[in-house]
Amino acid sequence: MGFRIAGETVYIPDLSALTQGAVSRLISEGRVVGKVVIHRSLIQILEYHASKGRVIGYTGLEEVKRLREHSDSGTIGLEITGERLKGPITDEEQVVNEVNAVVREYAYSVNGVLITGSELQYQVAKAMGVQVILVRDREQGRLGFERFFTENTMSIHLKEGVAPVAKVGRPGEWRFTRLGDKPLTRQEIEEMANEIIEATRSRSDAFIEIDRAGSTIVQLGSYRIVITRPPLSDGWEITAVRPLKKLRLEDYNLPEELVKRLNERAEGILIAGAPGMGKTTFAQALAEYYMRMNKVVKTVESPRDMMLPPDITQYSKHYADIGELHDILLLSRPDYTVFDEMRTDEDFKLFADLRLAGIGMIGVVHATSPIDAVQRFIGRVELGMIPSIIDTVIFIRNGQVDKVYEVKMTVKLPTGLREAELSRPVVEVRDFLTGELEYEIYTFGEQTVVVPVKKLKGKHPTHEKVIEELGKLMPEADIRFENDAIVVSITRSDLRKYNKKIKRLRKIEEKYNLPIRVRIEE
Repeated sequence: MGFRIAGETVYIPDLSALTQGAVSRLISEGRVVGKVVIHRSLIQILEYHASKGRVIGYTGLEEVKRLREHSDSGTIGLEITGERLKGPITDEEQVVNEVNAVVREYAYSVNGVLITGSELQYQVAKAMGVQVILVRDREQGRLGFERFFTENTMSIHLKEGVAPVAKVGRPGEWRFTRLGDKPLTRQEIEEMANEIIEATRSRSDAFIEIDRAGSTIVQLGSYRIVITRPPLSDGWEITAVRPLKKLRLEDYNLPEELVKRLNERAEGILIAGAPGMGKTTFAQALAEYYMRMNKVVKTVESPRDMMLPPDITQYSKHYADIGELHDILLLSRPDYTVFDEMRTDEDFKLFADLRLAGIGMIGVVHATSPIDAVQRFIGRVELGMIPSIIDTVIFIRNGQVDKVYEVKMTVKLPTGLREAELSRPVVEVRDFLTGELEYEIYTFGEQTVVVPVKKLKGKHPTHEKVIEELGKLMPEADIRFENDAIVVSITRSDLRKYNKKIKRLRKIEEKYNLPIRVRIEE
């Protein structure tokens, strides 16, 4: 270390203190006066993270710049000392622990004051007899991006070079609103991003869920925040989403039959809907409902953005591989597991494995129609296993339950087929409230087909082609589909004209395997 004035206090920050912006905050509060010494290995680690495009690196370097400004103004003395780490960084966690140990030892050797935001670092330093300041959680003030939110704001979209915009309203009934005419600058976006990251280091209700080169996903209280930056995106961008209202299951005014099913029989539940329609809000309400029924409930999320009571354990899909989650949930055996945002093959396989192991599963999937949610499993699991994995599909539209399907397996002749030997296992998808059969799923040859039964009852899938062909053959006849057959109505006076053509009807009937009847009218 360089020249030191007698009696001068030397402050040595560790990595957590720099990434939280703790040192400059302590200087502003008048708690740090004297010399601040930064170990070179910290600069090296921050440079490494910044080179990977991670916000933590930019935040730490921004703090070092602020300390340099304080030094230039004469508020503090600033010195950078020590040696860089040797060799490439391979194990990041090990390197961070090593750097924190180096900084701690340095503070001990110069009888300085260590500044840290880590409880573990604080305890170790105290045990060594090192003077240490633990930066506690600061008061949760209003952050810069929050000024764009009003009571009815669902999400804000901030991008450099573009005026800020927001979605205002409620699921299914929202509008895009411009929040000003002045485009945001890169500096403004970066400052808000740094502020968000700093808040995750100091707030107990905030954490970085995913930090990749070019993108960072943060859960900050009730806000789910996505930060992207070049080269992934063409400019810095912040998208923040906030649930407008936390609902109980009772608020949905569900039919009594559905509540009874949720209480007694539904154990493989799919909650489906388009983005922004309120799927996660409903899943959240259902999870709390089961918790109040004294069921053990856990969730698998990425990011962990459900607002749930501490009785419900929330697991991050990002911080554990699928095998680890499988073992944890299989061994802990919760009554229900809520799997939010199912997307990949691994997600669906985990859902299926846990359900077949006897765990009640509630999956949340993006789908534009209720049957799309069931189709997401086709090809991922055997067709015959689908009813064992999914028994109830709840489709959410505009924040309300729009449709409920019941999924069952049976052996029958599929609707529309006529040969008895074609009977086969069929997955039936019925409207739960009316009992009406709406879809059949079965294998036909090498292919799995999803057949809309309601449409079949009104018309044969090939009837339009048959009617078109018959129309060309008999242009003056009245041709329509009635009672599972094509009916050709001709007048008695036209009978002689069409006598030869009527014989050709049998060939068309055989070609399309569809009955054709001739009706003679006076």
